[in-house]
Amino acid sequence: MLSLRAPPRTLSPSPWRRRGRLDGFAAPRCVSAAPPATTLETATARPAGVSFPILVNGCTGKMGVSVAEAATSRGLHLVPVSFSSRENLDKTIQIGDIDVEIYGPSAREDVLSSVIDEFPDVIVVDYTAPNSVNSNAELYCKLGVPFVMGTTGGDQQLLYKSVQDSNNYALISPQMGKQVVAFLAAMETIAEQFPGAFSGYRLEVLESHQAGKLDTSGTAKAVIACFEKLGAVFDMDRMVKIRDPEQQLYMVGVPEEHIEGHAFHLYHLTSPDDSVSFEFQHNVCGRSIYAEGSVDAAVFLYKKVCLCLLRTIVVTRFTCSSCFLLSYYFFLI
Repeated sequence: MLSLRAPPRTLSPSPWRRRGRLDGFAAPRCVSAAPPATTLETATARPAGVSFPILVNGCTGKMGVSVAEAATSRGLHLVPVSFSSRENLDKTIQIGDIDVEIYGPSAREDVLSSVIDEFPDVIVVDYTAPNSVNSNAELYCKLGVPFVMGTTGGDQQLLYKSVQDSNNYALISPQMGKQVVAFLAAMETIAEQFPGAFSGYRLEVLESHQAGKLDTSGTAKAVIACFEKLGAVFDMDRMVKIRDPEQQLYMVGVPEEHIEGHAFHLYHLTSPDDSVSFEFQHNVCGRSIYAEGSVDAAVFLYKKVCLCLLRTIVVTRFTCSSCFLLSYYFFLI
């Protein structure tokens, strides 16, 4: 039976790997590390006509760079500034043919105010650090700039409150991969329609991400919440979080080229008498799924903001709230 106890010192064949028909083991397969340019262009092709300035905060990290590259390949105008969670950074990042200037926390408000003056329809995408989530969101709300919060961590309730109290436009999601979003939506539907279906079942969760991910997976937390509505029993302190590259390579089965960028999740349910088990697994290699999804989120938010502004102009009294606190369902609308 599958065990998700803390990894032993001596690494054994991966408990992550699924037992095959002949009792062999096969590691989860990932399609390709870096699709050819032609494939990427085909995958990112979108109908023409949507273009706006986008500011990606967190371009000192790999996720921020990936989003910035996806935005430029989509034809959006990348604002050549970005915030970092660290001070004293005299640094410029090259994104395509654009030099992006990096600013520390103390310069954020002045720089963002200048950006808004020059690009009043700018959308911000945030991929900074967990300890910057709330302070960045408060700044975005203070200045009234719509934003996509892709960074996980921080005080989520305070984050939601900041947006609601300010009536700002924001899209907040623990997950930006469209296909994983669909899975999460399906899980919530199941939890709502069949509450208690897994009553008494034990839930074990294992998640593996690159060593640089400091917080617990927001996706895992969302899925766990669904299983708890279904009646499964889970102690968050018992979640197995793997950040060690050697364990990821030999125990989890992460391809070596994706050790520095992956998201593997395994959820295992066992009945009270151990006679029945269920297993759910989703594995992502690389960052392209999140980068493309983040750009889709920015486009969605931009269209929503434009629609609300148009309604405000056309209708004398606008009855809907101007605050868009949107979850991961935006992909499915």
